[in-house]
Amino acid sequence: MKKTLLNYTLLMIFLCSGQLLFSQKKQDSIKVVQFSGLVVTDQGGDVVPLPYTNIGVKGTSRGTVSEINGFFSLVGKVGEVIVFSHIGYQTTEFVIPDTIRSNMYSFIQIMSQDSVLLPEAVIYPWPSREFFDIEFLAIDVSNEMQERAKENLAANALASIRYSVPGDGFEAGNIYMRDQAAASYYEGQFRPQKIFDLAAWAKFVQAWKRGDFKRKKE
Repeated sequence: MKKTLLNYTLLMIFLCSGQLLFSQKKQDSIKVVQFSGLVVTDQGGDVVPLPYTNIGVKGTSRGTVSEINGFFSLVGKVGEVIVFSHIGYQTTEFVIPDTIRSNMYSFIQIMSQDSVLLPEAVIYPWPSREFFDIEFLAIDVSNEMQERAKENLAANALASIRYSVPGDGFEAGNIYMRDQAAASYYEGQFRPQKIFDLAAWAKFVQAWKRGDFKRKKE
């Protein structure tokens, strides 16, 4: 009876040891590594850091972006594929080797440019500036076009455009900033009333005499 109990105990110890060894082996096979390094590129013969490079583990949602100095750091597993991508550069992949013995791995990735920038091409309707001057001076401007230009440049036409055309974003922003500055100038006190402003009354009388307040005929 005692011999049977001893054999049973030894068998249980052997099974538990085997399970622990299997678990340890499985854990070592999926070893976690702190994967860090630099992303650089060639620029005029000099090696410079490449910031804002997308670095991700292929097939997962884990990843990071290289900093302004090209440094990056992420957690990966042995055997996983690290993908480096950047607009204008070739996408590269790197497999974390299974031969490393430490839980930290340093790596330098060199990115190669993928696109070729063509020089600017400017197309002119004339072969040179001298031909443009000749053609411009030879333009026959009719009397109708001259009269139309005079009408468009008249003072009343420009005034109508100035008051009818809405202001753009820059002008609207300036008006808003001026209103805010005027409001903060009288913060905590009553604003002066224009009813006692003689200059404002003079402008009102002049506008009345000009007929600015008359209803315009449709």
